[in-house]
Amino acid sequence: MVRARSEERRAEILRAALEVIAERGYRGATLGSVAERVGLTQQGLLHYFPTKETLLIAVLEERDRWDTSGGRDRENWRLDLLESLVEYNAMRPGIVQTFSALLGESVTDEHPAREFFTERYGQVRSSMANVLRLEFGERLPSGLTPERAAPLLTAVLDGLQYQWLLDPAAVDMPNAFRDFLRLLRGDAPQA
Repeated sequence: MVRARSEERRAEILRAALEVIAERGYRGATLGSVAERVGLTQQGLLHYFPTKETLLIAVLEERDRWDTSGGRDRENWRLDLLESLVEYNAMRPGIVQTFSALLGESVTDEHPAREFFTERYGQVRSSMANVLRLEFGERLPSGLTPERAAPLLTAVLDGLQYQWLLDPAAVDMPNAFRDFLRLLRGDAPQA
């Protein structure tokens, strides 16, 4: 019972941290503001997450778990599941915004999430190569190998998120991704 309550509290802290980071960015978020949001003292929060960096990494790992829950294990993704993920992300702008902001901040040398994102993108590129291999075999219709096309697929996924966050009225992220899939497959354009 105590362990279950502890896990519930951790989940509550992670949700609050996600909100605070979405509102203020990582650098503007404080442990005190997260603690206050969940009714804890900062010292109480430190019982669950001993540093701001450990909290940040836990938030990022939790976000990835949400994306891979419900049978969406990255190793078994297909293009149609990626399409569903894009549609799902379009329904949760706050989470996409937080992830995108942290990704942008992490490119600096000293950012605590840099290693997380570097490792994550290595795994994502490998997963995307597997997705493309399942769909097309060893060569895409363009002649590219899955390994050569994987960084491009990853860039489209993230780039669409940034464009959509900046101007959601102008960028229909799910439809734009479907258009990209038609390009990948070499399908005829739809009217």
